[in-house]
Amino acid sequence: MIGLVIAIIIYNFIAFKTNKRLTKNQILHIWLFTIALQGIVDLYIDCKYSAYWYFEKGVDWTSLPALTLLIPPVNMMFLNWYPFGSPLRKRVMYYFYWVLFMLIYEMIAMLPEPWGYFHYGWWSIWHSAFVDPFLLMLVSKFYKWVRKLEGMN
Repeated sequence: MIGLVIAIIIYNFIAFKTNKRLTKNQILHIWLFTIALQGIVDLYIDCKYSAYWYFEKGVDWTSLPALTLLIPPVNMMFLNWYPFGSPLRKRVMYYFYWVLFMLIYEMIAMLPEPWGYFHYGWWSIWHSAFVDPFLLMLVSKFYKWVRKLEGMN
């Protein structure tokens, strides 16, 4: 739990302190989208298939901070620093570095308690390495859609 609390504080501080691009409306959209998507995905992957889980298998109230306060600021940082309009090679490298960061953090989150809080069932780091780029692309596409709805594109 200690590792989760530290990560939540650091990620939220960095996300809000360095934000230069995202409006309050976009932050709200990204935050709620992230919570909804993660909630739906985790409902199946955690509760139904026991692929991975936070703290304990199944519905666990102690996992709420991980589901609601950890990933949204990470998505804010990803979008805030995303090199929109840059050459494809630069954007691909940006994804690569973010996936690498996410995989390293996932391994840290698997440390024994009190530092770690994340556990694998049949899931592996390779599953995450495959899925994470698609999740980041989905967040990026959602952000572009929000900007279009706001008339900013």
